[in-house]
Amino acid sequence: MNTTLVAILFVATWVCGSAHAADVQVAVAANFSAPMRKIAPQFEKDTGHKAVLAFGATGAFHAQIRNGAPFQLLLSADDETPAQLEKEGLAVAHTRFTYATGRLVLWSAQAGVVDAKGEVLAMGSFERIAIANPRLAPYGAAAIETLARLHLLDKLQTKFVQGENIAQAFQFVSTGNAPLGFVALSQVMVDGTISKGSAWVVPAHLHRPVRQDAIVLNPGKDSPAAAALTAYLKGDKARTILRSYGYEI
Repeated sequence: MNTTLVAILFVATWVCGSAHAADVQVAVAANFSAPMRKIAPQFEKDTGHKAVLAFGATGAFHAQIRNGAPFQLLLSADDETPAQLEKEGLAVAHTRFTYATGRLVLWSAQAGVVDAKGEVLAMGSFERIAIANPRLAPYGAAAIETLARLHLLDKLQTKFVQGENIAQAFQFVSTGNAPLGFVALSQVMVDGTISKGSAWVVPAHLHRPVRQDAIVLNPGKDSPAAAALTAYLKGDKARTILRSYGYEI
């Protein structure tokens, strides 16, 4: 075999190996933390690519991306932020898609606190109720919309304990700093069952659908790992995990 052919084969092998081992920097909405922590290692096992995850509020990620944060893929908690990023020229056109639709739940870490119909809200016999910041977190906005639809917003807003994102709202409730709160169903559901405490899954008609869109950001335009993760999130393995956490596909 001549030296030129050897060199070509070496370069081709190196390029394929590098692509196979690529990382993708992913900004992940806080409500999607648990399922994404399950999806990421399976994605790496199946594709060889590694998803490097950062978790936080969608609104905060939007600001960071505007300021040059090198995320390659955004898994948003809403459908508005990815659309805005595309409009602003900060994301790759035509890569936006809905990867899941989330569900809002009123939850307490203690059994018997939240009834199956959510009537505890009207009773108001609690000192604090946790929500995520509605300006930054879509689940917080959904909680506000729900209370407004139930004509309970004015009555209960003085009892709000507000987290920066849905993860912090969940922490307030799980630690007992708030006896109950609005969180994402994915935070309290494992394998299709609410793991502990008491809960009321908020009927979908009480707030706008929490459609969660993903989009490839400009730094990920030519990333094979970003393209692979985008495809993986649309596949059966990822969707099985999503359903086990209460997401609708």
